[in-house]
Amino acid sequence: MTELVLPKMGESVTEARVIRWLKKPGDHVEADEPVLEIATDKVDSEVPAPTAGVLTEIRVKEGETVPVGTVLAIIMPEGVAAPAAVSAAEASPAPSQPVPTPSASVPTNGSSPTPQRIPARDGDRFYSPLVRTIAQQEGVTLAELAQIPGSGAGGRVTKQDLLAYLAQRTKAPALEAPVSSQPSTQLTSEALPTSLQEIIAYLQEHFILVPKKKFSHENADIVEMDRMRKLIAENMVYSKHVSPHVTSFVEADVTHLVLWREKVKEEFERKYGEKLTFTHVFVEILAKVLREYPQLNASVEGDKILLKRDIHIGVAVALPNNNLIVPVVRHADRLNLAGIAAAVNDLSRRARANQLKPDEISGGTYTLSNVGTFGNVMGTPVILQPQVAILATGAIRKKPDIVETPAGDVIAIRHKMFLSHSYDHRVIDGALGGAFVRRVADLLEAWDLHRPI
Repeated sequence: MTELVLPKMGESVTEARVIRWLKKPGDHVEADEPVLEIATDKVDSEVPAPTAGVLTEIRVKEGETVPVGTVLAIIMPEGVAAPAAVSAAEASPAPSQPVPTPSASVPTNGSSPTPQRIPARDGDRFYSPLVRTIAQQEGVTLAELAQIPGSGAGGRVTKQDLLAYLAQRTKAPALEAPVSSQPSTQLTSEALPTSLQEIIAYLQEHFILVPKKKFSHENADIVEMDRMRKLIAENMVYSKHVSPHVTSFVEADVTHLVLWREKVKEEFERKYGEKLTFTHVFVEILAKVLREYPQLNASVEGDKILLKRDIHIGVAVALPNNNLIVPVVRHADRLNLAGIAAAVNDLSRRARANQLKPDEISGGTYTLSNVGTFGNVMGTPVILQPQVAILATGAIRKKPDIVETPAGDVIAIRHKMFLSHSYDHRVIDGALGGAFVRRVADLLEAWDLHRPI
């Protein structure tokens, strides 16, 4: 018997959702043959069979999210007797149990009930991870939690509320329905959500005003967000909630860079087999400036700033379905321009073909978004958490400009572009954020017209 388990797909990937089973119980599978499709918060992929045999049991339903290491299915060798094949979707549900009353959950003679899983949300009530953990460890049921008066924001049950209840739990019967009282509006750390999904729900409930009136759907096409769009939406709201964004703008004269690329691009492609774009130059310069300004190559954990030794630059790529993904060029500071071009082009091609691996879109320390690709002259990019900054490069346009010469100032046609640098004001002030993007612009403007490829 071989267990098909959910494999580890990257350092930051801890769980995945089963999208679709490609095999059904009773089917023969070959070693390394895809058995199911899964989705993480980063990328979709397939799980292959670790060995050849017959798929005899499916343990996880389509649409269910499970942690890494979970047994997804059982594969038996050919010809070996196995229990009747059963799929998770066909499995008979466990007999429904009556909801325990609060008094039935009170432990007697030192015994404790079987822990019941406490959901993050029950009706109008939200329970923090800390409260849920304590409740499950102490055998407090969901019905009991519902009767505990909460002193947290919006009447939420805090750690102190739960501990007070546990202290008197063994001395008296379970609580009766709480007497309505005005809840405290003071926020406590125990009452605050911690996961991304909980933060989004918390914001929507307490801070984002949603009109109660339902709008008419007349003359409107209703389009459901796909999974990636939902993740993008959540990440953008989360980033704005966590990081106070500030954006600095610098205009750069990139005439020398434009003329140099026009001169060498065909030779570059013949020599290295890769098309040379301005994005490759931007990545090269960013890697150099991040070495000079390590405070920008960082992340924040609580009140600590983590300065990353490695420079992994994410490059935003627009997908055919108008979604966005950010593959990462690892150790960008160790690559020459040809290496950067090969890495960026390869990642971009495979991103559009949905062939990226989870590790290729995680671990970035700084992000570049070339909005000039779409003809935009500038933007205000949103930081990709847990990074602390992101640079948007605008379209390069010909503009009249005043140029200083030994003979005096003249008006000339120059190639100009805007750089937009968004950074986390918790750890980066305007002077540092502005100096960084100014340094990037200086290097672009000082590009060597005679640089060899």
